[in-house]
Amino acid sequence: MKSNKIALTLATGAALSMLSSCHIYKKFDMPTDTPDTREYAEVSKQTPDSLAFGNLQWQQVFTDPLLQDFIARALVNNNDLENARLNVEVARANVLGARLSYLPSVALSAQGNLSKFHDVPMMTDWSKTYTIPLSISWEFDVFGKTLNRKRGAEAALRLQQDYQQAVRSQIIGAVATTYYSISCLESQLTLSRETAELWKQSVQTMKDFKEAGRTTEAAVVQSEGQLYSILAQIAELEASLDAANNTFALLLNESPRKYAIPGNAHMSAPAIIRDGVPMRELAQRPDVRAAEESLATAYYATNSARANFYPSISFTSNGGFTNSVGSFIMNPGKWFENLVGSLTAPLFSRGANIANLKGTKAQQQQALNNFRYKLLSAAAEVQDNIVNFDKQTEKATLLVKQVDALSKAVEYTNDLFAYNGGSTTYLEVLTAQSSLLSAQMNYLSTELARDRALISLYQSLGGGR
Repeated sequence: MKSNKIALTLATGAALSMLSSCHIYKKFDMPTDTPDTREYAEVSKQTPDSLAFGNLQWQQVFTDPLLQDFIARALVNNNDLENARLNVEVARANVLGARLSYLPSVALSAQGNLSKFHDVPMMTDWSKTYTIPLSISWEFDVFGKTLNRKRGAEAALRLQQDYQQAVRSQIIGAVATTYYSISCLESQLTLSRETAELWKQSVQTMKDFKEAGRTTEAAVVQSEGQLYSILAQIAELEASLDAANNTFALLLNESPRKYAIPGNAHMSAPAIIRDGVPMRELAQRPDVRAAEESLATAYYATNSARANFYPSISFTSNGGFTNSVGSFIMNPGKWFENLVGSLTAPLFSRGANIANLKGTKAQQQQALNNFRYKLLSAAAEVQDNIVNFDKQTEKATLLVKQVDALSKAVEYTNDLFAYNGGSTTYLEVLTAQSSLLSAQMNYLSTELARDRALISLYQSLGGGR
């Protein structure tokens, strides 16, 4: 008897050791077999710098009161964000279901029966039988099946929460980008319309000079051609502005309309303070965290597949009130109770468990590959946005100087042509005015590109809280 107990103890220890080696009970930890995942695992446990640019609240970055109002409206009304919120609610319900699976199942199924035998002596009356049973069944989670399902559901919930944050960040960025795009188009339209009016005056001036013999018909025609080019540009800008307003309405989940957004609106963001640890900045990105939770979900799915190889242990208790005992009928009825324990061990399921485990392992490796790629692409995106913002800022500074120089060139050539037509030609006047308009439009586009780069940098650093 003593030897049997020793053998049972050794068998139990060996089984628990085997389960431990299979990590069935172990929580997910980021793999550290590569430098990038090792660094991510270390920095993700650190407290982020609240003053870093990507960790600022969106109200601290977008300080324009009108823009803040539009962003707030979008966060309340946007359809994509509402669907993301509902996905979180679905994931929460799945977590609740996984947690409640630890509890026993209770079922009540009352049954009644009436029977009558004809031409059988002593059994010509209706016989009445009834059973009112209460069944309680409870599966012991000895091998971590329920545990891994619960942990997988919790990881899926965190994934949906990260996805919701990513959608929120995208909406904030899209609203800000569209807002400044509309402002830029308004500025370009104003500039083009003012320039068109000046060109109309220039055309009339050329006609007057032609009548006075100071210029030719070719100069008049060139002047008119430039005017038509500007008018065509105005039509194109008006179409772009209408499309931008429609995009803005969709972001706010409103019917199409024209929004009163002033021209020359630009970001005046706070100083960009970098965290100083690039990987720690990437760890704040919701898409990177979502990729991590996707890997965790795959890990728990693999654990569940491993647990399917081990037995299921369950206890079922039945009790109730009945007047039917086998072939006998008792009146009045009696109380009864029954307790059954069962152990179901999978021996061979036509290879289903083996195939399932192989499949989940492959999916886990895919999730790890996707996570590593997400880290690399996120780092590249941050670097691209930093360089783009710096270069657009540098370009805007140079274009200011160009506009100033070309403004003087237009002034000088106009004076020379007006007071001494022999020393300059109308072609020089036309070239100077066209170059100025092009530089002014280019400057406005560059300012918009700078704002967009700043918005993208904020998003790529995990901003949008």
